[in-house]
Amino acid sequence: MVIFFETRQKTIIAVQSVNNHSTDDIKKFIWLFGDAELVTSNNIEGYFFGPRREMITPWSTNAVEITQNMGIDGVTRIEEFTRVGEDDDSFDPMLQAKYHDLDQDVFRVNRKPEPLIYITDIDEYNDKEGLALSQEEIEYLKNISKTIGRDLTDSEVYGFAQVNSEPSHLSTSWQYLRPNREDIDNLADNLIKENLENV
Repeated sequence: MVIFFETRQKTIIAVQSVNNHSTDDIKKFIWLFGDAELVTSNNIEGYFFGPRREMITPWSTNAVEITQNMGIDGVTRIEEFTRVGEDDDSFDPMLQAKYHDLDQDVFRVNRKPEPLIYITDIDEYNDKEGLALSQEEIEYLKNISKTIGRDLTDSEVYGFAQVNSEPSHLSTSWQYLRPNREDIDNLADNLIKENLENV
């Protein structure tokens, strides 16, 4: 079940739980969310920007842990949504989605895994998906593709963009993209060592 709270800043906080919450729990949520108001409806009409339903945010992970420390059981996810106009499309598609109405299915993923897509034009894919890869990173991925003798998949490019945005990207990105052939593994290890020496 999902319950909603409206903050004093007029954002909506959605709380997903595996059980119903007591009046005491609701009071704790209201306090936690800065005197937010419990929304009594199961559906909030309008347009909203919020995190992609497929990706639990670090903010949610921290918020859920705080509720556990407060003695509130059963919370699985907490996310914040911002009300926007119908024509507003200024969200970051890598991290956010635009929602028309918020309801009990706001976190439900109704998609089957899609088949792998091989990316033949990394520049175009970067622009289309809003990955914010630099030209240097795009050239790096093109060289990887050439080295392994095939186009990279959408998952590999997307994963590289995600991992590369983290501070530990140099030590972890090759674990994600590492090919299986032994000679390529040795090349990958050498490239990692080179990158680490240049840091």
